[in-house]
Amino acid sequence: MSPKQQRGEATADLLLDAALRVYAVTGDNGLTVTAVTAASGVSMGSLYHHFGSIEGLSTALHTRWNSRLLDALLTALLPTRTLHTGVRALVRAYLAFIQEHRDAALFLHSSGTSRDAMRHGRQVHETQEARLAELAGWLGPRVAAGEIAPLPAPLIEALVMGPVVATARRWLSGAGEVDLEEAVRLLPDRICRSLAP
Repeated sequence: MSPKQQRGEATADLLLDAALRVYAVTGDNGLTVTAVTAASGVSMGSLYHHFGSIEGLSTALHTRWNSRLLDALLTALLPTRTLHTGVRALVRAYLAFIQEHRDAALFLHSSGTSRDAMRHGRQVHETQEARLAELAGWLGPRVAAGEIAPLPAPLIEALVMGPVVATARRWLSGAGEVDLEEAVRLLPDRICRSLAP
């Protein structure tokens, strides 16, 4: 990589890091070009050069942190051998990630980010395709072996991740008492039952 490319990557990283800091303090409405450039010390022209718009920066931030979350989930899942140990590993990894990266988790779970991800669904999916293929590779043999009902992959994902994401959102919102250790203990059995043939 040339020095110019390295400087470009460093600038993009500064902008992404600043965007997350700004989001953590101000939420969706405060994530503006002015706020991010002020927080990063990077010019407005550089932001537009690297991301095209504040929406492009937001999409890149979503991709960055969603990739890190998927990496954490796959690292936990792939060494497991059974459906139950795999689901337990996914639940534990997801809930540990939101505790460790609370600001990023708030961003990933925000309604504004969800709207942007839906609007750019194909682009987001394409950037995650290799990781999603690894997940499908882990699930496929379990479906073939009859451990998991032969459902479409998106429905399997919804049954596995839906309860975990809902638990994460509730914990992140601070609404109601959510004990994440209890969730790690209780959710895997319930999720596995929902996947049974």
